[in-house]
Amino acid sequence: WCDVLRVVVVVQAAWSVVAGQVRYSVPEEAKSGTVVGRLSQDLGLEAGDAASRRLRLVPQGRRASVEVSGASGALVVSSRLDREELCGKSAPCALRLEVLVERPLRVFHVELEVTDINDNAPLFPAARKNLSMAELTTVPGSRFPLEGASDADIGANAQLSYTLSPSEYFGLEVKSKSENKVSLVLVLKKLLDRETLPVHRLVLTASDGGRPSLTGTMELLVWVLDANDNAPQFNQSVYKVQLQENASPGTVFLQLTATDKDEGINQELRYSFSDTMPAKVQDLFIIDRNSGEIRTAGELDFEDVQLYDLEIEAKDKGWPPLSGHCSVELEVLDVNDNAPEVWVTSLSVPVPEDAPVGTVVALLSVSDRDSGPNGRVRCAVWPASPFGLESAFAGSYSLVLREALDRERTLPVHRLVLTASDGGRPSLTGTMELLVWVLDANDNAPQFNQSVYSVKVLEGSEPRTLLTTVSATDLDEGINSDIIYLFSRHVTAEVKEMFTIDEKNGEIRLQGKLDHEEIVSYEITVEARDKGFPPLSGHCKVVLEVLDVNDNAPEV
Repeated sequence: WCDVLRVVVVVQAAWSVVAGQVRYSVPEEAKSGTVVGRLSQDLGLEAGDAASRRLRLVPQGRRASVEVSGASGALVVSSRLDREELCGKSAPCALRLEVLVERPLRVFHVELEVTDINDNAPLFPAARKNLSMAELTTVPGSRFPLEGASDADIGANAQLSYTLSPSEYFGLEVKSKSENKVSLVLVLKKLLDRETLPVHRLVLTASDGGRPSLTGTMELLVWVLDANDNAPQFNQSVYKVQLQENASPGTVFLQLTATDKDEGINQELRYSFSDTMPAKVQDLFIIDRNSGEIRTAGELDFEDVQLYDLEIEAKDKGWPPLSGHCSVELEVLDVNDNAPEVWVTSLSVPVPEDAPVGTVVALLSVSDRDSGPNGRVRCAVWPASPFGLESAFAGSYSLVLREALDRERTLPVHRLVLTASDGGRPSLTGTMELLVWVLDANDNAPQFNQSVYSVKVLEGSEPRTLLTTVSATDLDEGINSDIIYLFSRHVTAEVKEMFTIDEKNGEIRLQGKLDHEEIVSYEITVEARDKGFPPLSGHCKVVLEVLDVNDNAPEV
């Protein structure tokens, strides 16, 4: 710097001598003691005159920041030189000094130019600027003017260029308005989406033309204003819930939550059932409009409906309002609240008592409106004999004959109790009573109350005399127990001519004339025959003794 200054001073001093004025230049911020110029020499003074003739600066109103060295007569920097403080933006920055010398008294004019160095960085009006832009409605190409920076320096040191931090959404347009003025415009390149990025942080940098260059920055905060462009979203499209059918009204079974990426009123939600849900279903449930809590309003019945499909809507308060939807699949779980039912689908009664074992007497159906173990039904019959149950497939039973029937030895009518029990805990049962009549079969022969009837009759008794009455019984019923009496086929015609038998009441009467002297006794086989098919018979013997009377005179 000293060499440069010296050259300048020499050139200017030469000019100054001609013009009667000395000019110097010094860069601002030169260190204290820096020699500005050989003032004594440039004024034409002899060596040593500076001190003897008292070469000095004439004080003026403001501090000059330079002084004359008494010994050498050089003009040196005495305090900080700040061009911007001294002259602001004025150029050139020239300080006019008066130098006084005595013997003889003379006044010299000295002009000191303070030259600019790049000691001031560009400065924006504020370190941060906030901008607000609406998403969706602010279209690409929209322009937003910005205030530029200032630089206290001058010349190339004050020539500013601008750059914007990289952004896919914004660009910077710089246009020169005049030699030292530019217009800055922030240009939107792409539609904004608040939900993707609610705040864009940009840095605007101003660089001056100094060497080295100094920079200043301003942060641009672009706040994206919300538009109602996002519908509410549930965290699941389908919610699956299980609830027992005996849940009391008011039972909370699900808490729904939807979110909306918007903000403010556009984010506030109301929950409701979809209009597509039948009113009958809506009456069974209540949804809290604010919280999304769903609870029962009525009683559920698994046997009526096992699955409810609830369509839920979440609507925001934006304009126009947007909606999100989800489904709630409510599975109603069965509890053992229904007793089994048993009924007869087909009945073949009365049952012939000679029906073979395995004969199907009735077809039964059982059901239980519950499901799973609660709906699995076991069926039993009491008493366990002579009938039993066989299951062909689930829910169907056959009542079959397991033992041979004997109407006469057991019962003519069987009173059966059919019991159906489910697999619940505790088990529920249903019962019904079934009467099975046994149809008589002709399986019993008539039985006489005596196997032998002994009769005594006097010979010569009158015809139509009642000799005896035979009697038989039949354990069967109906036509199978109707009995006719007749002489056995082994009875001879002579006997049949002598006696008669009433087929209805079994009365045996005399029809011919008995003669003791001819036949002393008769043995008659009597048959009791029922009217069944085939007919059955029982037999007895009637032993008739002919008693003698004195009806013959002695013969000589």
